[in-house]
Amino acid sequence: MKHFIQLNQFLKPYKWYILAGFLFIVLSKIFAIFPARFISQAFDEVKQALETAHLSNSSAIYKEITNYALMIVGAALVNGFFLFLTRQTIIVASRKIEYDIKNTIYEQYQQLSRSFYKKHNTGDLMSRIGEDVSKVRMYFGPAIMYSMNLTVLFILVIATMLSISIELTLYTLLPLPFLALLIYYVSKTIHQKSEQVQIKLAGLSTNTQESFSGIRVIKSFDTSSYMKSKFTDQNQAYYSASLSLAKTNALFHPFMILLIGLSTILTIYIGGRLCAEGKVSTGNIAEFVIYVNMLTWPVASLGWVTSLTQRALASYKRIDYFLKINPEIVNQKNAQQYNFGDIKLNNVSLKYQDTGIEALKKINLTISKGSTIGIVGKTGSGKSSLASLISRMYDCTEGTIEIDQKNISSINLFQLRDHIAMVNQDVFLFSQTIAQNIVFGLKRSYTNQEIVWAAQQACVDENIKQLKDQYQTLLGERGVNLSGGQKQRISIARALIKDADILILDDCLSAVDTETEHQITQNIKTLTKEKTCIIIAQRVSTVRHADCIITLDEGRIVQQGTHEQLIKTKGFYQDLYHKQQI
Repeated sequence: MKHFIQLNQFLKPYKWYILAGFLFIVLSKIFAIFPARFISQAFDEVKQALETAHLSNSSAIYKEITNYALMIVGAALVNGFFLFLTRQTIIVASRKIEYDIKNTIYEQYQQLSRSFYKKHNTGDLMSRIGEDVSKVRMYFGPAIMYSMNLTVLFILVIATMLSISIELTLYTLLPLPFLALLIYYVSKTIHQKSEQVQIKLAGLSTNTQESFSGIRVIKSFDTSSYMKSKFTDQNQAYYSASLSLAKTNALFHPFMILLIGLSTILTIYIGGRLCAEGKVSTGNIAEFVIYVNMLTWPVASLGWVTSLTQRALASYKRIDYFLKINPEIVNQKNAQQYNFGDIKLNNVSLKYQDTGIEALKKINLTISKGSTIGIVGKTGSGKSSLASLISRMYDCTEGTIEIDQKNISSINLFQLRDHIAMVNQDVFLFSQTIAQNIVFGLKRSYTNQEIVWAAQQACVDENIKQLKDQYQTLLGERGVNLSGGQKQRISIARALIKDADILILDDCLSAVDTETEHQITQNIKTLTKEKTCIIIAQRVSTVRHADCIITLDEGRIVQQGTHEQLIKTKGFYQDLYHKQQI
């Protein structure tokens, strides 16, 4: 019930849609009842006319029947019109709520930190914003609409039936309590099985997404058979869970139809006895049969509505789990003017909560605006972690990071990242054109000349011009139709065109040849004379021009100095320099 109440909170902005829809349902059901009354009256009048006139007044009977037929058609048309308005309000409201929920989830995804994405796979995230939201929408749309329809119809029909004959009404509705008990016991089973279906579907989506994204690796290692077997197993698990749910629903519906059929039989049997006793008319029996059939579909849909509601609750529990996760990086809303570029790290330590690994330990470092600092070290020494702290992808576990003598956590997050251009070690390009990838994240107007200039500085312009569509070349997923070096250089162009105060290059020249690397580093050196530049690399040649170079080992700074100083000092940097010289 807790999640049910939370789910209904989304209705508040659209309460007038729901209230209007309810009003239209009431009006449509009033006109839906009229045909049964007209048929009852027609039966009785025709019977009476036949008994008294002995067919002598047949033209009057035909005229009376025609009038009733026209009234029935008119009532049906008005009923259809109000049903149309019902769907235009309630179903439209459900689509608007779906839109709101997807935006809410997507906004939450944007706020969550990197550690969240380490714990949750992409397929699961996609399943929650896709399949789960669709299940929730079915509750706000069809489930609510048919629930209102059933409630209003029951009240109007039963009230009408009671006004005609209490005894016949009680016999007609006798099977309904058994139906209520059946729904009560089956709904819990449907809820549990619905949760299992969604969990299996999320796993299947994850495996499928990873298979498509990693198709080159799968083909390279010839593991197609293994991946097919894995997919088949997960698909079988989803199939079994879905089949189990379908079997539950399949048993549910025949029982409901059986109970509705019993109501019809009781109506004719008991109605016939009462008619013989003169308590009800023949027309009343026909009227009651119509009422029972009017209740057949709404009551039969009760199981479907129950299933929709249970599925929606199961899906919303999965959605709500993500929505309640508090972002680890808290953004300060204030926006002030800062001297972006002056960076100071005071006893900074970082421990990843998900793995327990202490990536950085007691780091003290000052980076002045306009200077270039190089960072080298073994794999896993904490180089990328240091870059992530400066861009505030993580918050340090201990110590403080200051920019312009202000704690980085007190600076508006969007303002901070607007002044930082970062090229990650794991290059990511979007399925857009090369030009769109270069200007991605640029929040100002730009010209084609600027795009070409950025590509030239990153030494990728000539490669782009060799392509058929040049800068308008549409890239595949993650830039699959480019080489590793080309992807790295396009990412560098994307950072350079931003013209940010702080430039962070995280080992983004590893796939570039030495000559091109030298040209790029010279271009960067020229462009960043008045900016702060942090270069992380495995090659000495990438950082040798830096004003200061630090060496990290197991999360600690073990060496610090210029290239000339470090190659004369025994340690990791000197060993790395000699090995790379050889």
